[in-house]
Amino acid sequence: MPTLARQASAPPVPTFSSAAARRIRPFSGRLSLLAGVLDESDDVVSDEAADSAAGIDRREDARVGGRQTDRVLDAQRPYLERLNSMAGLRRWRDRLVSLQGQRGCVGGCPIGSLASQLVETNPGARQDLTASFTRWEAYLVEGLTDMRSRGRLRPDADPHALAEQVMTAVQGGLLLAQTRRSTRPLELALDMALAHVDSHLAGRPRAPASAQER
Repeated sequence: MPTLARQASAPPVPTFSSAAARRIRPFSGRLSLLAGVLDESDDVVSDEAADSAAGIDRREDARVGGRQTDRVLDAQRPYLERLNSMAGLRRWRDRLVSLQGQRGCVGGCPIGSLASQLVETNPGARQDLTASFTRWEAYLVEGLTDMRSRGRLRPDADPHALAEQVMTAVQGGLLLAQTRRSTRPLELALDMALAHVDSHLAGRPRAPASAQER
């Protein structure tokens, strides 16, 4: 019987739609974060790969976010558990600055970096990262609440508002420290935030009400 020759054919070149590219790009960024490198590549990815990635990205986001949060908080212990005095707050401030200095101000805040990658593309990840910031902020709330209950802060001081103001300063300071490769922005932001807390100590004159409070 005659033998039919089979010609080997090259696999078809995958094609993808622009919509698929938009779906896969955030996932590619998440994989890069796992490796510790933010790499925005322009690799061609098929529709099938995009669909597969979409099926696991939310679970992976939650795992990555949880690990990053644990890393961030573990690096700040035991300082986080001693935020119930101005001295404790200043020691924590020094710890944050020291951590950035040791890293050469590279990387910024791991939680903030994830947030910048995910919050606009994954509502579930946004909720998880909100919870991560809340976990971090809760240490400040606890310490400031204890200060108020012991009469160290004025009765009208709001521990939740003060904690949120300090956390806002932390995140802004970390971003500028990363961008400028200098701890100075973080130092200035934290000093300003702690000076604001200090202004609420018992015995301090109450500052004039802001326009928002009127």
